[in-house]
Amino acid sequence: MAKCPICKVEPANKAHKPFCSKRCADIDLHRWLGGTYAIPAVEPPDDFDAELEAALLEIDAPDEIH
Repeated sequence: MAKCPICKVEPANKAHKPFCSKRCADIDLHRWLGGTYAIPAVEPPDDFDAELEAALLEIDAPDEIH
């Protein structure tokens, strides 16, 4: 059976899975809300909005009839 990811006690309680107790579940929630855990994001370049607008205008432009 899996160990609790916070205190490493085995086995994890089914009521608070994957944690062993409400206390460990609350510790994990506090870490997420406090910013200890974070999903890294890639910042777009400074001229991203201009590039996006240009691409959208290019898509929306009607094709010329030859």
